[in-house]
Amino acid sequence: MEYAKSEKEYIKEYQQKGYTHNFRAQDNVLIDLETKTNYAPESIFIKKEFRFEGMSNPSDMSILYIIETNDGAKGTVLANYSPSSDTVMAEFFKDIPKSNFEHN
Repeated sequence: MEYAKSEKEYIKEYQQKGYTHNFRAQDNVLIDLETKTNYAPESIFIKKEFRFEGMSNPSDMSILYIIETNDGAKGTVLANYSPSSDTVMAEFFKDIPKSNFEHN
């Protein structure tokens, strides 16, 4: 029987496929936490995205982005979109050109 996967399950699945880099957004760049390389929004390509609603509060949302950078780094980014969440990550992903999103 098919069921909805959690964020952790998708992250693990994509890590097994080579999406092992971790990133954070700061000052309108995405930073690779291991290499400290900075990526502008134009350097990020969204391979897939998954949306999740909070179990206890549907207004608590998150999006898991499966990304690849212009220099080949592949990883996942979990962005929270709740009323109390930090908007830095949301603002960064809003600036990625629509042409850099693959169809899901």
